[in-house]
Amino acid sequence: MNRDQAEELLKSYITNEKMLYHCYSSEAVLRALAKRLGQNEKKWALAGLLHDIDSEITNGDSKRHALEAADILRKHGIDEEIIDAIKMHNEHATGLERTTQFQYALAAGETITGLIYATALVYPDRKIKDVQTKSVTKRMNQTAFAASVNRTTIMECEKIGIPLYEFAEISINAMKEIAEKIGL
Repeated sequence: MNRDQAEELLKSYITNEKMLYHCYSSEAVLRALAKRLGQNEKKWALAGLLHDIDSEITNGDSKRHALEAADILRKHGIDEEIIDAIKMHNEHATGLERTTQFQYALAAGETITGLIYATALVYPDRKIKDVQTKSVTKRMNQTAFAASVNRTTIMECEKIGIPLYEFAEISINAMKEIAEKIGL
């Protein structure tokens, strides 16, 4: 499946604009992480793009989220390694712990997008172009800020050998490249 087909598939399941922004952000971050780690950029970006394809179907049910996505994606011939990473971005549904670089990267990468997005929204012009890496890393310790963002999951970046500051910088820069597409 090429990228345009994947986006079309995503949009057939996701109608919420903010969720689409999140998926596009995750795609950009995962592509950048794959590049940094010498992995398959297309494969990792596709996982980022499609990881929440079932979010409207499951309506926040953490016991079903990602398992429904796996079923949808399998029917469309998506690579099993991508499906595995997508399933494992929600450990609650599988009852298993993440173990692979791809699983950690997707979980940490898709999670940090929420913290970056929230950080951009506190700036006067609400644009990502002004977001500094230290602003995001400082907010990691402010648990009341973007309270739903799981900081422990973001810290899994260290399990793929990327320290938090560099991870945040890679992620911010990836999102800056698609700022218009994600409303920032």
